[in-house]
Amino acid sequence: MALTVIEHDPFPAEKPDELFTPPPVVITPCDPWPRPYFLKNGLRRVAPYHFTYNTYCKERWRGREILDIFASEFRDRPVEYYKEAIETGKVTIDGKLIPSVHTQVKNGQMISHTLHRHEPPVTAQSIGVVHEDNDIIVINKPAGVPVHPAGRYNYNSVVEIMRAERAYAFQPLPCNRLDRLTSGVMFIAKHAKAADAMTEQIKGRTIKKEYVARVMGEFPEDDVVCEQPILQISPKLGLNRVRANGKEARTVFKRLAYYPPRPEVRSDEEKATEAPEERQAMKDDGMAWKRKEGYSIVRCMPLTGRTHQLRVHLQFLGHPITNDPIYCNQRVFGPNLARGDDVADNDEDIMTRLGRMGKEDVAEAVAYHDEMVDEYNKRKAEKQTGEVCEICDTPLYSDPGAHELGIYLHAKKYACGEGRWSYETPLPQWALPPPGMDGPVEATKETDPLAVDLSKLSLNASEGEKTAESVPQLISTPA
Repeated sequence: MALTVIEHDPFPAEKPDELFTPPPVVITPCDPWPRPYFLKNGLRRVAPYHFTYNTYCKERWRGREILDIFASEFRDRPVEYYKEAIETGKVTIDGKLIPSVHTQVKNGQMISHTLHRHEPPVTAQSIGVVHEDNDIIVINKPAGVPVHPAGRYNYNSVVEIMRAERAYAFQPLPCNRLDRLTSGVMFIAKHAKAADAMTEQIKGRTIKKEYVARVMGEFPEDDVVCEQPILQISPKLGLNRVRANGKEARTVFKRLAYYPPRPEVRSDEEKATEAPEERQAMKDDGMAWKRKEGYSIVRCMPLTGRTHQLRVHLQFLGHPITNDPIYCNQRVFGPNLARGDDVADNDEDIMTRLGRMGKEDVAEAVAYHDEMVDEYNKRKAEKQTGEVCEICDTPLYSDPGAHELGIYLHAKKYACGEGRWSYETPLPQWALPPPGMDGPVEATKETDPLAVDLSKLSLNASEGEKTAESVPQLISTPA
C-alpha cells in the first residue's frame, strides 16, 4: 500500500501578545531520605540543610508591614537578619521580590522564607509503644520532642521520627497533642478514618485524662480544684497567664506524695548507692533542696484543654513545676513566682525578661536564690555561643542541658469515659521516691483524680462545667 503525501499549510496558532516570565518562586530544595539524623552525647541531631517555609497571611498579620511581622512573631533570628533576608530575596510574597521592608501584607498572600535551617537537638530516647493495632498506635512520647514540625523543629518531631523509623510512605496522624516539654500518652492513627474517630472522642470530652507533675513545696492533701480562666499573653514567647478575661479552665489536683528537703550533706555510703540518674536528678533539684521546702508529686485531671493549663494553674496556686523554664523562673516572675497573680500590670516587664532567656541570659528554671545563680549559670544550657554558621552566618546555639529537654509533667493515663478502653504508663523516674526516702512507686486508688466525685465539687464530669452551687474547694486565690 503506497503512502500518499498531502501538502498543507502549518496548523494555525495564535501568537500570544506577551510571553509571561514566571516569578522566582522559592521551593524546598530537597526532601532528604533517609533523614539526616545522627546521635551524639545522648541527643538526636539533624545535620543543617536548606529549607523554605511557606505560610499564608494570618488574620493578625493583615495590613502589617512585613518586617514588623517577622520581628514580632519570630524570635529565632535578630531583626537585622530578617531585614537583610527581605532585601536580598530570601523572603518573598507570592513568589515575588518584596520592594520594601515596609510592604504591607494582605489577606490570601503566601509568604516564603528560604534559609539554612539549624534544628535544635532533642533527646535520643526512643518513642515508646504502649499499644498498637491496625488502627491506632498509643505511644509514650519522650519529653522535649514536639509533636508536629513547627518553629525551629522539623525532622526532630514525633511524626517525622516515626516516619523515619517505619517507612517514607507512613503518615502518622496525631489525634491529641502534648506540649514539646511534656511526656506521656499520645494517640497516633494509622489512617484517616481512625484519626477522625479518635479525634471525635477527644473533642467530645468523654475521655478522662490524668497527668502527674513534680511541683515546688508541700501541696495540700485535700482535693484542690482550680477554675481560673487562662489568657494567651504572647504567642511568640508561648506565655499564658491567669486573667479574668481569659478562657474558662478547670483542673482537679490530688497529691500523691510530699518529700521534705534532703539533708545538704550526705554520707559516703549514701553517695555510693546512688544511681547516675538519681545523682543527676539531685543536681537538677539542688536549689529546691536549698530552699528548705521540698517538693510534691501531684496527680492532675484537666477538665478543659487550654494551652499550658496545668503549668499556669500550678503556678497560680504557688506550686509551679520545679523545672519549668517559664513558669518557675524567678528571673522572669520575681521571688514569689506570680503566686495568685491575676492582673496585667507587669505583663510587659515579664515578656521583656522572658524574651532575654536563651539570648543574653541562660534559659534557666528555678533560679531561687542570688547565691545560686552563678553556680546555676555555669551549668550547660542552650544559649547563643557567639559563633556563627560558616555557610549562612546564623548565630549558633550551644546544646540544651538535661534540664531544658523536658519538664516534670507527664500524661500518665487516658481512659474512655464509657469504660471501653484505658491506656497508661508507669510513673516516670522523677516521680519515684528519692534515694533514702519512702514513698509510692505507683499510683494509688486514694489519690486517683479520675475517681473524684465531681458532683460533690459542683462540676460536671464530661464537660468540666461548674453547676449553680458554689463550693469552698474551688480555688479562686491561693491561701
